[in-house]
Amino acid sequence: MKKTLQAEVEITDLSHDGRGVARIDGKAVFVRGALPGERATVRILHRKRSFDEAEVLELHTRSADRVDPRCAHFGQCAGCTLQHLAPQAQIAAKQRVLAENLERIGKVAPQRWLEPLTDQPWEYRRKGRLSVRHVQKKGRVLVGFRETNPRFVADVRRCEVLHPALGTRIEALGDMLGTLSIAAKIPQIEFAAGDACMALVIRHLAPLADIDRARLTEFAQAHDLAIFLQPGGIDSVHPLWPASPRLRYAIGGSAVTLDFEPLDFVQVNAGMNRRMVEQALSLLDPQADDRVLDLFCGLGNFTLPVARHVAHVEGVEGDRDLVHRAARNAEANGIDNARFHMANLFEEHAASSWARASWDKLLLDPPRAGADKVLEYLPGASTRRVVYVSCHPGSLARDAGILVAQHGFRLQAAGVMDMFPHTAHVESIALFEREG
Repeated sequence: MKKTLQAEVEITDLSHDGRGVARIDGKAVFVRGALPGERATVRILHRKRSFDEAEVLELHTRSADRVDPRCAHFGQCAGCTLQHLAPQAQIAAKQRVLAENLERIGKVAPQRWLEPLTDQPWEYRRKGRLSVRHVQKKGRVLVGFRETNPRFVADVRRCEVLHPALGTRIEALGDMLGTLSIAAKIPQIEFAAGDACMALVIRHLAPLADIDRARLTEFAQAHDLAIFLQPGGIDSVHPLWPASPRLRYAIGGSAVTLDFEPLDFVQVNAGMNRRMVEQALSLLDPQADDRVLDLFCGLGNFTLPVARHVAHVEGVEGDRDLVHRAARNAEANGIDNARFHMANLFEEHAASSWARASWDKLLLDPPRAGADKVLEYLPGASTRRVVYVSCHPGSLARDAGILVAQHGFRLQAAGVMDMFPHTAHVESIALFEREG
């Protein structure tokens, strides 16, 4: 490549992480802030063996899909990287990523594409972690996501994608933390919102003074927040105010309400979660005499809605606390045809009772690593339908290939779900049916 820090390039594609793709002397260049169809002068930031990284200095032609970002911090904060791309174009890009992964990795294609699932693109995020940093030069405590340079915390005053109970109060939260005696000893805040309560879990590396507790409590009361403290590991989390906060969310169509703790895994987008559960139920097509196995079941997000429609369902999850809460949620909802098991699904469990049992249908909702270990011994011969909910198109594609090539299923349908609008995350759902 020519030894230059700047070049004029044509953007031909969008990478999996939302950057524009160009080529200089045949070498790939990933350009932050650029979109396909644009010409731009870019500055090379990092040179690597197989690709370079760059940023836009000047746009010469503008994509028809380019829009003005809503967030004042776009380009500095790395929480959202696609706000400059129109929402429908974001969906189309994610659909292409899913299709390319299925074809390239899994060697499969769906018989039909599902309509993309979408919901409100702003103020959707109810779960996550914010970084906190006391910056003496600015005389402020910064609260937000990391900058594009991950060494720094973005100086965010308001976040457009966070639940408004928090997103509109980022600056006030930072100001309040700056008054604490241990302002420099707070590295992060995790947040979780139920349908009626937003909870903050404040990680602190030094003991709080009485005045600190008073200020945190006053802030919680003034802004109708629940505040938990975390002085050590996960087991140290405890409520500051109110004394017994309750986090819960409802899945309306199934008349199910789930209680959870603030550090539990729940889907970050409440509106999309409701639509996703409805979609999964539709694809699973539960019948009154069905026996269903739900793997990576968590709190019972799918298990308990499924239980309303079938003879029996069992959920398997690797987190013991989630298994206990799922069982309690079943009891609280008056559901007596659901059972839960604790098992690390990245280990072999072919001899377990739930693995040896006969199941009509299987639901999978694995983390990014996928479910290939499970697919070494499941689904069994009696299973005729599998619904797979995925947070990573590469692992879904690999597992789709296993289901088709090794287990005799066909990929009946697949589609994307916009769980994380304005980011490059690709969430999807797929339906597999047994041949014959």
